[in-house]
Amino acid sequence: MKLILLIMLCSVLMLLFYRAYKNTQKVALNKIRLSAIDSEHTTSPLNILQISDMHLEKISISPEQLYEKLAGEKIDLIALTGDFLDKKRSIPRLIPYLNVLNRLNAKYGIYAVFGNHDYHLRQTDFELLRKVMEEHGCKTLQNELETIMVEGKLVNIIGIDDYHTKRSDLKASFTGIKEGYNLVLTHDPNIVLNMKDYSFDYLLSGHFHGGQIYWPKPYHLAKLGRAMMRKDMIKGLHYYDEKPFYISEGLGQTSINIRVGSRPEITLHELSLNSIEKEETLTAV
Repeated sequence: MKLILLIMLCSVLMLLFYRAYKNTQKVALNKIRLSAIDSEHTTSPLNILQISDMHLEKISISPEQLYEKLAGEKIDLIALTGDFLDKKRSIPRLIPYLNVLNRLNAKYGIYAVFGNHDYHLRQTDFELLRKVMEEHGCKTLQNELETIMVEGKLVNIIGIDDYHTKRSDLKASFTGIKEGYNLVLTHDPNIVLNMKDYSFDYLLSGHFHGGQIYWPKPYHLAKLGRAMMRKDMIKGLHYYDEKPFYISEGLGQTSINIRVGSRPEITLHELSLNSIEKEETLTAV
């Protein structure tokens, strides 16, 4: 009898594990629209594709599948918000994904920041990663900013380095900023809690994977951001000090290649470059 019960228990656990693994292949394409106060005089929206936390060691979507999911979308700018890989041997695996992103022909280019897992690499290997990304069309930002003009309006793209590994430098990131729309790219959303004195219009981040294993609650996230967890700021669109920011659930997984109560995510953000009044969230599978 004990043997039968053990076999049944093992079978149930294997089934649950299989379903959790299959969840990693159910990539959601989420669409976020931020509307403007002055909707009559606003410029055309800036359409941003955000991909975060690819974790190439444990990713369940191929480059071609990624392209097929995005080929029909209007994309003006691509934002990559860190945690590409852990190991040097994974760097060549990134290239086909970068090639796909270039095929999307984003008008204003590809911008990237790094996450805590990228900094697991030795310094020489990290420099190789950065070089490969730059050679394949990515502008990498480490506590620095770039400016672009969108229909006559200046947009500051502010890349804040990883907060989790204590590499973020807000003062350096905002040095030389000009009046315009402030778009922040960073990996760890915890930085938001320290940005009271720094103005931004929208911030994109990742890091939490939507909990990845969100059952019954993502208790393991406490070590990544206890304050954010208490505020229930784990995934999706949030406001802090009346400033909007987004936490992506990420495209890949870490540790174990399963998801429970979360899904891999690709996000399209439609931004008005005028003052924001309200948000509207749309989701497509």
